[in-house]
Amino acid sequence: MNADLSAFYFDVRKDALYCDPLSSARRLGALEAIEHIFRAATVWLAPVLVFTAEEAWGSRDRQAGSVHLEQFPAIPNAWRDEALARKWETVRALRSAVTGAIEIARADKAIGSSLEAAPRVWLSRPEHVEALAGVDFAEVCITSDIAIETGGGAPEGAFRLPDLPDVAVVVEHARGVKCARSWRYFDPATASADFPDVTPRDAAALRELRALGRGP
Repeated sequence: MNADLSAFYFDVRKDALYCDPLSSARRLGALEAIEHIFRAATVWLAPVLVFTAEEAWGSRDRQAGSVHLEQFPAIPNAWRDEALARKWETVRALRSAVTGAIEIARADKAIGSSLEAAPRVWLSRPEHVEALAGVDFAEVCITSDIAIETGGGAPEGAFRLPDLPDVAVVVEHARGVKCARSWRYFDPATASADFPDVTPRDAAALRELRALGRGP
């Protein structure tokens, strides 16, 4: 709960949940995943955390009845993907190198939040580069931008974790201006005329909310 969900999945996905357009496939996919996680975790824990599980179940849907009348969910075998699990183990290890460097930069007052950072990451192992294929690593690291450098060339003094000596990180301040909605830094030249102080992604979300009568 703490390591996989709170400190990783929810930490990364909260940006999409809060800031993506309501119709965003990424946001809708996250909501679907969270629904499965909630139902499974609450039912599994109900025999042990009797009252807490009942309260959580009822707060989600007051018409759902008692959690103690539910059967344990049947998890499809196809959801277990060992290759994908190994890929994300590597991604999370690489993320730990970036977050370690960011914490030092924050302690040194070079940046405030991680969204003020645009780290440069040097990778020398092909399996590390391969693991990041198709991954928005800036999103995973909760930074406004990130640059991946392959091969050598990391500057002297770049941050390295003892158990990941082949990964070097230098934290730089993100360029551009701070989005008034998501707090990500972006190029103001890409902003829309109707919402000039937010990213194009956030502008699309605000247009949807306005169309529904729920936004400015």
